[in-house]
Amino acid sequence: MKHVSILVPETAVPAAIVDPSYMFNAVNEFYKSAGHQPFFKVNLVGHSPEVVLNGGSVVIKPEKLLSEVSKTDLIIVPAITVNMAQSVKLNEVYKDWIVKQYNNGAEVASLCVGAFLLASTGLLDGKTCSTHWLFVNDFKQQYPNVLLSDDRVITEQNGIYSSGGASSYWNLLLYLVEKYTTKEMAIMASKFFLLDTAKASQLPFSIFKWQKLHGDELILEVQCFLEDNYQLKLGIDDLSEKYAIGRRTFERRFKKATSNTIVEYIQRIRVEAAKKQMELGHKNVSEIMYEVGYTDPKAFREVFKKYCGISPAEYRDKFRR
Repeated sequence: MKHVSILVPETAVPAAIVDPSYMFNAVNEFYKSAGHQPFFKVNLVGHSPEVVLNGGSVVIKPEKLLSEVSKTDLIIVPAITVNMAQSVKLNEVYKDWIVKQYNNGAEVASLCVGAFLLASTGLLDGKTCSTHWLFVNDFKQQYPNVLLSDDRVITEQNGIYSSGGASSYWNLLLYLVEKYTTKEMAIMASKFFLLDTAKASQLPFSIFKWQKLHGDELILEVQCFLEDNYQLKLGIDDLSEKYAIGRRTFERRFKKATSNTIVEYIQRIRVEAAKKQMELGHKNVSEIMYEVGYTDPKAFREVFKKYCGISPAEYRDKFRR
């Protein structure tokens, strides 16, 4: 029997505690229905006997305190809310316990922005991780030593797992069920919970956030210009001349401020503009391509797929009104 410890930190998202418990206990019921013993022993584990969440509307009473769990097989770190840095600080008591359990053989899985709490332990340094696309920039700033894979729904490395944004943690839970039990059991769970097992990327659901909280006034001016004129054929030399700054210095400052090269930033702006047009559904892909500054259908498809994970036509069919 595998022991699963679902943490109940302060500021946790209640659903990210309840849903993993539901998943693993449902699998136990599948086993019992087939005449077998339950496969998982599932416990909610917290620092205090009672945790008040969601502004007081939800109260969860952990079945075990941290001090009462000497060994576990799998730790689930749920998503947290409010300011991420503040939430991590409120839950520092979990850090040493997670590290101790991992060093003792436990595996650890973070759900969505639970990656912030997991990363604070140092266990993710030098490893690949995913989190909600909306918090990518904050994560990179707080944990520069973590290899953030912001397009992935699931990551796995050295017994540490993570999931992308929001409901994509169901895919990670299903993945863990298959790893610990059998493919047949995972299929049964996917049917029971109506889960799409084919989802591999959160790129189609992401929205590019203009990174402007960097304090570099010149780069901010350039960003605003690019956003207003993304349809134009803008070269790096043209921009460096326009703003009277050497090309190498310009490229270095832009990358430092926005975490994107100038070319990447322009591509992202154009793709975001194209996505909005596709969601309206009034124009075909070729019309939209020309409107956002592309003339080569192949190049447009490649850039669009790079940032969205699917082709322009697939995106239009999926999201248009």
